[in-house]
Amino acid sequence: MTQRISRRQALLLGGGLLAGAGAAGTVVGAGSASAATAAQRSAEAQAGAWVRLPVITANIGRKNLGARQGAIQAVRAGDPGNRPFVGWQEISEGDTGEPAMISQAFGEAYDNAFLADASSYRVPISVPTPWHVINSQKTFVHGGIANVSPPRWINEVVVEHGQVPGLKFVLINTHYLHGAYNGDNDPSLRDEWDLHKKTHRERVMAHHDKGHLVIWTADTNNPTYDQATGQPNEGKVVSTGIDRIDWLPGDGSVQLDLLGTSVVPMNVDDHNARVAIFRIRLA
Repeated sequence: MTQRISRRQALLLGGGLLAGAGAAGTVVGAGSASAATAAQRSAEAQAGAWVRLPVITANIGRKNLGARQGAIQAVRAGDPGNRPFVGWQEISEGDTGEPAMISQAFGEAYDNAFLADASSYRVPISVPTPWHVINSQKTFVHGGIANVSPPRWINEVVVEHGQVPGLKFVLINTHYLHGAYNGDNDPSLRDEWDLHKKTHRERVMAHHDKGHLVIWTADTNNPTYDQATGQPNEGKVVSTGIDRIDWLPGDGSVQLDLLGTSVVPMNVDDHNARVAIFRIRLA
């Protein structure tokens, strides 16, 4: 006789799918797992199940280099028991140690997009399974400034959940130069910073205008930073400091809720990683 499973069991088996906001669920045995087919999981997911979505912005820093490996491992554990998306900043900036550390800590369950890119490697994005990168793009912002800033880039990925066809969003990651609106507050650097803000807005809006949900991570280097786009529905995970996570809804076909936030101490310099715990589903 074929064993039947409940809708809740199917949801719990769905590779990170949640029966409700932050629901823990119960342990399901191997027999139940084998009975739940991929088609059942997909059908349940498309019926409106929430998927937990942790997103972290993490500037690795340059001061206490010996603390980097521990910091990267702490970021990976930023939402215990779950695989977070991570927008990194300052990777391989001054030395080449971090890519191997990230690859080791995040492992084969991740696609570390742009980590080995020849130009935009400083702001890679770690994408966890069961999400897949279906498109990616890097955008040049401005060249380097001697003794001030390396070249600046904006990286972006379009991702889709491997078990929920149509559940897609865009993650954008970037790092603005230091010293224009913090530190020395040097007016001569503001043309570059302002260009970065303009380009950042253009990239978010390009996806928004296609109906996509956009989440962005960044070290903005501006403690008074408001929004990338100025749109009234751009949400802010945090509204203080320079390390930010924001989101801009799309056409409503994908829904996103912010469940909570936390901080991961990194102990490399004055940056701590900021964590947003979202849930996401097809409407």
